[in-house]
Amino acid sequence: MEFSSKLLENAVYEMSQLPGIGKRTALRLVLHLLRQPNNQTQQLVKALGTLREDVKFCKNCHSISDIEICDICSNPNRRQDIVCVVEDIRDVMAIENTGQYRGVYHVLGGKISPMDGIGPQDLKIHTLIEKVKNEQVNELIFALSATMEGDTTNFYIYKQLEGVEVKIATIARGIGVNDELEYADEVTLGRSIINRIPFENALKSS
Repeated sequence: MEFSSKLLENAVYEMSQLPGIGKRTALRLVLHLLRQPNNQTQQLVKALGTLREDVKFCKNCHSISDIEICDICSNPNRRQDIVCVVEDIRDVMAIENTGQYRGVYHVLGGKISPMDGIGPQDLKIHTLIEKVKNEQVNELIFALSATMEGDTTNFYIYKQLEGVEVKIATIARGIGVNDELEYADEVTLGRSIINRIPFENALKSS
């Protein structure tokens, strides 16, 4: 792709580093920004800068938050003894949109993936194990995507909690294999949460 401007080329290159954005899409987005009023573009730049500088991660669940303890964890109407284990904030948002879950979350920050060089030590697994061992957690719900990496992560956590008195469940497989939670429709995802099954049963059927 030939550029008449080095400034344009640099902007397109940086935009194309975003996931799912190719060079042509990046060019279209950059040209769109150029056509917008300057103050609108500056608002976008400011919002991104503020996000990077001021964003926090909840001390309890590790989800993205504006404050040290997120609104979900600090909500007295949420069940603190039920913890839903998810990959990232996109899954929290997807489950919250169902309106079917009233517990809290634990955001791992990814899934175990040896191919990508991601091991248990790179995720928020240790704090989850400590939370279960030291706090009043009665039930864990595994809500990772039905991929090999998701199943590997579930099994690793399950083995780490052997001998600990806690109920471990997984969402029902209304979510197709290899499907990401964020793309599941709200009705299917809500039913998968409500109809969760003991993790041991999932092991037997896999």
